[in-house]
Amino acid sequence: MSRLVVPTMGPSDWRRLLANPATQWRQTKSAFEAAVAWEGARGSVRGLPPAVAAVLDAESAFRESTLLLGIPEHQVELAGGGHASQTDFWALLATQQGVVSVAVEAKAGEPFDRPVAEWLADASDRSGKPARLKQLCDILEISHQDAQSLRYQLMHRPVSAILEAKRFQLSRALFLVHAFGDNDSSLEDYRVWAKQLGVDAAANRVHRVGTRSGVDFWIGWVGVPPADDATVRAAV
Repeated sequence: MSRLVVPTMGPSDWRRLLANPATQWRQTKSAFEAAVAWEGARGSVRGLPPAVAAVLDAESAFRESTLLLGIPEHQVELAGGGHASQTDFWALLATQQGVVSVAVEAKAGEPFDRPVAEWLADASDRSGKPARLKQLCDILEISHQDAQSLRYQLMHRPVSAILEAKRFQLSRALFLVHAFGDNDSSLEDYRVWAKQLGVDAAANRVHRVGTRSGVDFWIGWVGVPPADDATVRAAV
């Protein structure tokens, strides 16, 4: 985990941080769309893409919030070793009720990775996957059995927001899906996962889940169209 951060100069700085830029970096893909959306908002008063600001403003706990700091492809270490959880965009958000740790997961027609049962199936006897899954289930308060049918990203990305809240000694965390274009299948997976948290989730809303590991935990979904050419040019 790097403790040193270099400010970005535009969307192209996000590209070099990707695991596979050749396939991930093109218009209508989530990595590209997220970079354009957030870089395009850097000159605004609040530093938030308009649709994100609108959804947050609809909930009193996040009304008039502003971006303090944002880090693309931010890595958070999890139990069991192996790859860190690489959050598409991690942010510190200033609200009237204090600073919030926000893990943004971008989607543009992609799934939230494999179901947990499938992810776990190829674990060797020496694998750290069982220890990781136990950590994720314990923090989210989802049983091991119930987690099997849920998408793996919907277990570790939200936990990243909570863990970073604890690391920075913050009382609140938000897991926010920033969805571009048609994501009906992923929205349904998100809603199924949210039900395990006790939330009847809807698109373009944030919801309070409750306390997880001593952190007040929230989830949300923001759906927008992919950026048009003019928006892309403005973000560069």
